[in-house]
Amino acid sequence: MRISNLTTLAVTAATLGTLMVAPAHAGKTLDGIKARGQVICGVNTGLAGFGAADSAGKWSGLDVDMCRAMAAATLGDAEKVKYVPLNAQQRFTALQSGEVDVLSRNTTFTLTRDASLGMHATGVTYYDGQGFMVPVKSKLKSAKQLKGQTVCVQSGTTTEKNLTDYSKANNLNIKPVVFEKLEAAENAYFTGRCIAYTTDASGLASTRNKVAKDPKDHVILPELISKEPLGPMVRRGDDEWFAIVKWTIYGLLEAEEYGITQANVDSLKTSSKDPVVQRILGTSEDTGKLLGLDKDWMGRAVKATGNYGEIFERNVGPKSALGLPRGVNNQWNKGGLMYAYPVR
Repeated sequence: MRISNLTTLAVTAATLGTLMVAPAHAGKTLDGIKARGQVICGVNTGLAGFGAADSAGKWSGLDVDMCRAMAAATLGDAEKVKYVPLNAQQRFTALQSGEVDVLSRNTTFTLTRDASLGMHATGVTYYDGQGFMVPVKSKLKSAKQLKGQTVCVQSGTTTEKNLTDYSKANNLNIKPVVFEKLEAAENAYFTGRCIAYTTDASGLASTRNKVAKDPKDHVILPELISKEPLGPMVRRGDDEWFAIVKWTIYGLLEAEEYGITQANVDSLKTSSKDPVVQRILGTSEDTGKLLGLDKDWMGRAVKATGNYGEIFERNVGPKSALGLPRGVNNQWNKGGLMYAYPVR
């Protein structure tokens, strides 16, 4: 009996081993993407540094680059993306209904969104926190000084709920002035309808840079009142597409960690002896077949957008218009929170 059990275990282990290396079925979302020749990506209606179109209709931003990386990985061309601008109220319905393949729109992962809206959180592409912006002339130095004050906020967001929670917890009796559209909330603040404007700190920096007549007339208060881990979301029910989006994000992060850049990715394919680099670039192992893709999927993504660090610096980093510090969005081995699952 014991020999029989051991034999059964051995056969089972061998079978599992075979299954582990079997190529993945593409999945219905990827099938649709390949059939139409485009990734349909839900993005912000206009948040500089994350997702915004210029006067010629060309989209750019950290969230946009994630979509471009997905298109490069799946279709071989980062430009094969259709961008669908969505406001806070539209975004989840658009994903649930299949209007978009992926929502890459500065959206916070929460338990409610993950567990009850029929969608999966994939990976964090920006760790943020909610803050407040006020006019310099208000002489406010702390969010605790907002007692009884009006604060402009967009409805249908975690920002609105966080503001209410913060006000109650600190007995501030803050008076929210709520707007459905982001632009309306921003304009109300800049025209003096509210003493403060609240959203994610990155959004405050973007708004100050884009909308204010003189950015120096406005200050972002030091307190962050929430945790806002932002990243792409996909529909539940298609594990294959979920895996592709998730591993594209982790691949970009691990590419940075191992020094693979937009400039050197081609040369590293032939010169690198590092097993991790070889694995990411498909020169030693074909990880793509596990995702329903080819072996060059990750190399194409890095070639199109650069690694995560390059994406960050170009769109929101200290030398960009937003001028945001890397901070907690640095790699885990440089004091940050960015820790990629290993591509192996």
